[in-house]
Amino acid sequence: MVHRQFPINDPERRKWQDPEKILTDIGLEPGMTFVDVGCGDGYFAIPAARIVGKEGKVIAVDIDKGSIMRLQQKAAEEGFGHLSAEAQAAEEFIACEGCADLVFFGIDLHDFADPAQVIRNAKRMLRPSGLLVDLDWKPEPMSFGPPSEKRFSIDKARQLIESTGFHVTSVKEAGPYHYIIIARL
Repeated sequence: MVHRQFPINDPERRKWQDPEKILTDIGLEPGMTFVDVGCGDGYFAIPAARIVGKEGKVIAVDIDKGSIMRLQQKAAEEGFGHLSAEAQAAEEFIACEGCADLVFFGIDLHDFADPAQVIRNAKRMLRPSGLLVDLDWKPEPMSFGPPSEKRFSIDKARQLIESTGFHVTSVKEAGPYHYIIIARL
């Protein structure tokens, strides 16, 4: 089976995954600091920059330099000086200590070489009142996205998040193909 990946402005993806709705539903507001770990081309980072506004900050990281370059270009075109993007492995990335209101994993927690380390890094970046958010693929066969055997079940993701010292406060569906887990320190 060929798995299709979707670019940032793919209108087909927007039919089943509305980034603005997801971000506002998890509580992203003007003035917040949002860290997008595994940001890709910025499918969530760009809308987050619009939501947090110039009083807020978006910090984005991805291991793929090409994705980061495309995100930086899009941010520059939109005048988002409050969005910074860096090419680095998530396992080595700590943008700040205790600065983030939200650390977000947008359908990628299963992709990291050491997901537990990435979550521990998120823990260091979060303010005491901050939220960790994992939006991820349901572990079902689909014609796009990662193979189902690579995806994390809700139970597996929850156990991983809780094993690093977080308390899961919410688990719900996020459209037809994804679930979302919200956790606090």
